[in-house]
Amino acid sequence: MNAGAGGKAATAAPLRLPHYLVMAGVAAAVVLACLRYAPPAAGYGLLAVAPQPEAAARIGAVAVARAADGAEAGATVRDDLPRAAPASAVVIFNFGDSNSDTGGMAAVNGMNINLPEGRTFFRRPTGRLSDGRLVIDFICESLHTPYLSPYLKALGADFRNGVNFAIGGSTATPGGSPFSLDVQLHQWLYFRARSMEMINLGQRPPIDRDGFRRAIYTIDIGQNDLSAYMHLPFEQVVAKIPAIVAQIKYTIETLYSHGARKFWIHGTGALGCLPQKLAIPRDDDADLDAHGCLKTYNAAARRFNAQLAAAMGQLRQRMVDAALVFVDMYAIKYDLVANHTAHGIARPLMACCGYGGPPYNYNHFKACMSAEMQLCDVGARFISWDGVHFTEAANGIVAAKVLTGDYSTPRVTIASLVNSTLVPNDG
Repeated sequence: MNAGAGGKAATAAPLRLPHYLVMAGVAAAVVLACLRYAPPAAGYGLLAVAPQPEAAARIGAVAVARAADGAEAGATVRDDLPRAAPASAVVIFNFGDSNSDTGGMAAVNGMNINLPEGRTFFRRPTGRLSDGRLVIDFICESLHTPYLSPYLKALGADFRNGVNFAIGGSTATPGGSPFSLDVQLHQWLYFRARSMEMINLGQRPPIDRDGFRRAIYTIDIGQNDLSAYMHLPFEQVVAKIPAIVAQIKYTIETLYSHGARKFWIHGTGALGCLPQKLAIPRDDDADLDAHGCLKTYNAAARRFNAQLAAAMGQLRQRMVDAALVFVDMYAIKYDLVANHTAHGIARPLMACCGYGGPPYNYNHFKACMSAEMQLCDVGARFISWDGVHFTEAANGIVAAKVLTGDYSTPRVTIASLVNSTLVPNDG
């Protein structure tokens, strides 16, 4: 029926009261839907989608300091708290492995991870390989910005405050994993190019030119590279380190050439204290230090960190208009083991979720999430969640120390980078 015919029919047969009521109900539903789902006044165009509940800002959620002091895990999550403004004051682009993967690996592999992953804070799995929040999550909370959405998350992603390119299992060196650091870098380049394209077309991407300039670029990677080489004699492991560091350095140089100016780089932790490494069969305990950690693994981690810190020093001399901050994660994470009683941790080398019981509760063939897993009680304070990754309690302690700036070179806080003024450069 065309419009004219429809108008004549309406004149010939006026609508009855029930019809008006139905139409009024539909109109009311449309108005409510518009109010509920309309984007902010300064909308962000085609790339922006509705945020997942866990992406909402947790302003007023469990503070980092409370986590460090051993506050009760799993505080109530408020999803009705105000998020950051559309043009977020904080923008973070994160690159890394499972230590900062907020769901990328689960999304790309179509993994339906089940509880107990995520049991402590989110009360459900989110793709994080932990029982709760990661260090990057606590950093976001401290900066009053939503948690970062994974780049490869198809549903519920919100990129207005940045993107998380980290994928579990990733290596810094190319070819070591499907989403090694060079791939993550190209994903960022693609994201930036498409954003610039939208701007040139008069559209508004989630992050504008100024957002890319102001962003903090965080990198936490290298652990998997070192672990892959540890079957070799120590000197051969050391000989591999320059190539790992060179790839991180190249990534920073490329980001810098495209306008990035604020870099926050994490060194690797005490690999020799991970239950996964300690559970590897050995002839004797000659390689264990006073705290029960493997000396060779930890020595390799320290060598890697020393070379990475030196590379950052070299870049500072060339990139005089940039901030390059190196964080000594080894010192922070080793302290968790060395002074575990001060943190209320009884078994610093034992996984919360694993198999086999003491001393490590780790079995390479029956890991966490297997049908036979042995799981610690909710609220029990462990460093290791599954033998490789940290618990939320441990991540909270680590983050609290990271945020002080006391372990940073130069000695600055990540919060100070947010509003720092640096020379803009579009690259």
